[in-house]
Amino acid sequence: MFLVRRIFKVKRGTARKAAEVITEIGNMYEEAGLRTRSRVYTSGITVPGPVDTVYMDWVEEALKSPYRDDNPKPEREDELFSQLANYVDEPSTVEFYEMYSS
Repeated sequence: MFLVRRIFKVKRGTARKAAEVITEIGNMYEEAGLRTRSRVYTSGITVPGPVDTVYMDWVEEALKSPYRDDNPKPEREDELFSQLANYVDEPSTVEFYEMYSS
């Protein structure tokens, strides 16, 4: 299994608003059956870490290309990413971690 973490650097003071949209994006993918439940969280200001940063992570059984033919596009995808564009300061990055269980 893999933990996938997407990191969003957002415009100053917009982390909370961006996190709301990112949460909607995660819910959209989960409701479409394309992802497991995601977690959205921030760093900076009230907790250690980079300021104006929002994270979303979820677990995948296997890493697959998002451009594969059998990956349908959810109905609200364009709308939500358009909303998110109002807050994002630079392109998001993605990190992958292999998970181990005992």
